Amino acid sequence: MMNPVDSNRRSSSLRSLWVCLLFPMLGMGCREEVSPSVARSARKRPISETQEAVPKKKVPSAGDRLLIVHADDAGMCRSVNRGTIEALEAGVVTSASIMVTCPAFEEFAEYAREHPEYDYGIHLTLNAEYRDYRWGPVLGASEVPSLVDGAGYLLQSEHQTAANARIDDVERELRAQIDRALDHGVPLSHLDTHMGTLFMRPDFVEVYLRLGTDYQLPVLMVRDTSFARQLGVDERVIARMEEYATALEQDGFPVLDDVFMHYSSDSVDSKRRSYLNAFRNVQPGVTEIIIHCGVSDHELRSITLRHSIRDGDRQVFTDPEFLSEVQQAHVTLINWKQLMQMSSKSTVAD
Repeated sequence: MMNPVDSNRRSSSLRSLWVCLLFPMLGMGCREEVSPSVARSARKRPISETQEAVPKKKVPSAGDRLLIVHADDAGMCRSVNRGTIEALEAGVVTSASIMVTCPAFEEFAEYAREHPEYDYGIHLTLNAEYRDYRWGPVLGASEVPSLVDGAGYLLQSEHQTAANARIDDVERELRAQIDRALDHGVPLSHLDTHMGTLFMRPDFVEVYLRLGTDYQLPVLMVRDTSFARQLGVDERVIARMEEYATALEQDGFPVLDDVFMHYSSDSVDSKRRSYLNAFRNVQPGVTEIIIHCGVSDHELRSITLRHSIRDGDRQVFTDPEFLSEVQQAHVTLINWKQLMQMSSKSTVAD
């Protein structure tokens, strides 16, 4: 990993939502052994059994302004783990998603096991976007050849994956990522998608939804099609967004109304103002604000020239004064576990 450079990771601030989504660099074949008893007890158990009890939330009314503050890319590297943990413990960030394919996954999985009071999802990953900081699939290159480049790493762009991936390779690899997290005892609350890749083909979306159903985990899905168009989502997928959302809700799964992300190298003060403005302007329904935390140390600086973006988010969301200002915005902070409880209650009530 010598002399890494930024690989022009995001083409626009909206599109970058999916670059780190949801749902995030594992050396090829580098896996940590876990106790067989942990693996047996965690694998594919219902969500209600793999999570500690969370504070009960009432079924939301039409005017409620519910907000998930979500930190992406846990497990990417130790610097990102440190920043994410600091943000979770500071009190504003309510959820995080983990990149199972990455080198620092085991470190974050240990933290998640020891801190089940927080909310963790899987950042389903089919891409390794940095030029010199690469990672491969959990199953190994030979098992899912359509997902990797000549060196055995996951492809760099979502469009490369959409053009080359075999759907059976996609589904087997993503199941392996979820299973690996469960084998490590991570209490899971949801699934999302790194770089938005799972929205680049209709059959990718079908796998995404099927995984949510099979593992009884909500998936990040936004109803607004105008937002999807700005992200460059496949038109065939856009045409079915309402269908996907309706199907999820009928099965008792939540659907988001809006998503906000400010992926910018602005000053910390400017970031703070932008985030506070976003909090104050949250509309009735369920919104998710996506952030990317890290510590701007030697490791993160060697991975990306845009390290200050992550460090700036960390500084904002660990500031006690910011927490006080957020409380004055009069939004209800929730996590994915609580949102799933609300959706289940609402379905029963209907």
